[in-house]
Amino acid sequence: MSPEIAITTSAFGADEVRTQGQAAWLDLIAAAGATHVEIRAELFTEAPDFAALGAAIQAAGLGCVYSVPLELWPDAGAALSPRLPEALAEARLLGADTLKVSLGHYRPAADLAALASLLTGAGPQLLVENDQTAQGGRVEPLRAFTQAARAAQLPVGLTFDVGNWRWQDEDPLQAARLLGPDVRYLHCKAVRRRAGGLHAVPPEAADLLAWQGLMGHFPSGLRRAIEFPLMGADLLAESRRQVAALRTLDGQAREERRHG
Repeated sequence: MSPEIAITTSAFGADEVRTQGQAAWLDLIAAAGATHVEIRAELFTEAPDFAALGAAIQAAGLGCVYSVPLELWPDAGAALSPRLPEALAEARLLGADTLKVSLGHYRPAADLAALASLLTGAGPQLLVENDQTAQGGRVEPLRAFTQAARAAQLPVGLTFDVGNWRWQDEDPLQAARLLGPDVRYLHCKAVRRRAGGLHAVPPEAADLLAWQGLMGHFPSGLRRAIEFPLMGADLLAESRRQVAALRTLDGQAREERRHG
């Protein structure tokens, strides 16, 4: 079965998306061959009608991932984020099957009971992404959290952002080896250093090859997302090309599983 492919609305440029609204990109995303849209909370310029946006997503024939710039533990030693219940409710109104957040200042002594109490009943699945921060973008805190969550039988998983590891000088391959079984969603972007900073860019052949080398550490058929800039005179053609490229990532992993 062909893997699910999401396109983040941020791929079309934050300013452009804020101006036109996220619903304006749904038809293009569907026409490009993607199966899902990733809606970004930070790109809303005013409080949206989540139910109406969810209906538009469904009408476009797309599934939905909802991404919120929320740290589960906003401060060291602090309680669970008070924003989480609201974000879960928004995701349900959107019809999203996944809510993507960041870890924040998790400590092994953190009480997971409050989190468990919010994750009962029907969806969405909560996925924690490696972000670009010291507290949430390194392997060890994420590994400690997933081990504790597994022990507590919490229905949570990870979003593995291939590019974000660069901000904390972590090795993506080592991260995949250690975290791979808990990964449920792959965020794809190449990263280059420009003008003294790191920036997301479209992948080149070498990037795609490196990503292929990660896939054997993840569950088969992993959903993956475009989170790099989509640009060009023919935006639909470029989007189709990049969607097709992400579908090729499983080839090497299938061969390794066949001969392993």
